[in-house]
Amino acid sequence: MPATAQSTTSTTTTVTTITWPAQPPTGGSTEDAVKTAIANAGYKEVKGLKFKDGVWRSEARGGNKKWVKLAVGPVNGKVYAADAPSKLNKDEISAKLANAGYQNVKDVKFDEGLWAAEAKTPHGNDVDLLVDPDDGSVVAKSHD
Repeated sequence: MPATAQSTTSTTTTVTTITWPAQPPTGGSTEDAVKTAIANAGYKEVKGLKFKDGVWRSEARGGNKKWVKLAVGPVNGKVYAADAPSKLNKDEISAKLANAGYQNVKDVKFDEGLWAAEAKTPHGNDVDLLVDPDDGSVVAKSHD
């Protein structure tokens, strides 16, 4: 009988887990400072304020008495309303990130007042980024 050749295929899947900091960065805005920033932006009745996915998140009632989702930069203290338009488009955000040294910028999308993107740092580490819709600066990044 002839010998039968056996073929085996091995597939390796690499999964990269990206985690956001659980606490604001050292020197970042405190909860009280965030509440003040939200009030100074014209919002009242803040509820559900918590640090999540690299930024402070909450809901607040605006001058029109409607509730809106907010994100607040952990260092810059800037308030981003989920329903506010972006001054920059997707290509401009990608270009700003590339100019800041990020590589392989992908999955750029505008979501709840901030741009989100995936990229690699100059050292080749994977990071998730949250980006300011007005100037393209990085508001928050995941651990790399």
